[in-house]
Amino acid sequence: MTVRVSGKVVTPTGVIRQGCVELDGERISAVAEYPSIRDGHWIVPGYVDIHTHGGGGHTFTTGDADSARAAAAFHLTHGTTSLLASLVSSPYELMREATEAYAPLVKEGVLAGVHYEGPYLSAVRCGAQNPKFLRAPSLDELTELLAVGDGAVRMVTLAPELPGALAAIELLVSRRVVAAIGHTDASYEQTGAGVIAGATVATHLFNGMPSPHHREPGPVFALLGSPNVVCELVADGVHLHQGTLAFAAGVAGPDRAALITDAMAAAGMPDGEYELGGQPVVVADGTVRLATSDSSPGAIAGSVLTMDAALRAAVAAGVPIVDACRMAATTPARAIGLGQVGALLPGWRADLLVLDDDLNVVRVMRAGEWIE
Repeated sequence: MTVRVSGKVVTPTGVIRQGCVELDGERISAVAEYPSIRDGHWIVPGYVDIHTHGGGGHTFTTGDADSARAAAAFHLTHGTTSLLASLVSSPYELMREATEAYAPLVKEGVLAGVHYEGPYLSAVRCGAQNPKFLRAPSLDELTELLAVGDGAVRMVTLAPELPGALAAIELLVSRRVVAAIGHTDASYEQTGAGVIAGATVATHLFNGMPSPHHREPGPVFALLGSPNVVCELVADGVHLHQGTLAFAAGVAGPDRAALITDAMAAAGMPDGEYELGGQPVVVADGTVRLATSDSSPGAIAGSVLTMDAALRAAVAAGVPIVDACRMAATTPARAIGLGQVGALLPGWRADLLVLDDDLNVVRVMRAGEWIE
């Protein structure tokens, strides 16, 4: 039976004001204009979050499959129909256990894959990553983890200036795993070497890296200026000023800018004390920071952002809704190699959202099924 969802349909190239998305099972069969339809809700692609550590009181960082399933379900209610489970810097044993636990969830479709944010990161730019777990890239370790994952590992963030990092990037790319550059103190030239080796994603651009200077441009300019690098942007008003968000989105364009949440377990939860990667964090007024023993502010430790709020923030910053939807769905899906996901196109998986005029989520569909 053909199902139709009508309204203001956002496609990768524009808005069909009087539009309709037709579905055949879990796939989109047609996207067309229907003149008899009056303007209704926005119909947009389901969001794709390629960097999140948890939400709804549940975390991806401990390797608990039940917690991972619950975190994914929380983000689904906010319109995220595909996501990567992001770990933080951890001992090898935990990385292995988490990968083994999440591989079945990837096969089931609950998760789109696993993302290792660390432990191959700069100690100078580790932010809220636990410094005791940081280490140089190990080809043996990576090879074993990729074998354990059996295709579940989609992306690895590392610092290209570390010993062995370029070889690690080449290994990842040869295994069809996305190499991302982040938490790095690299120079412009060292970052460029990482891109040449095959890195194609910038992990939360501007954050976890030195600020650009006109005589020492560093990783920000190298990544923003690389035509084959997708730049992650945390649109929570904490990680980036709205002006910075608008600038980066304008320079990279919607095909190279990806909205992410970098959310942790506290997303959707009250302010208070939480844990991230074995370290205590405090959530207050929408900001997550490492707990400190005095009154000084700790490092930013992820966010409480959801993708629906990220889309609203991008639009509020001046990004047109068509471009914002590409940044929230199409571009991140392409960045991690998800086929036929992230856009309202015939033949693609029927992941779509119904939004009201304020871009709040009214209804969520994943693979042709409404999520109640």
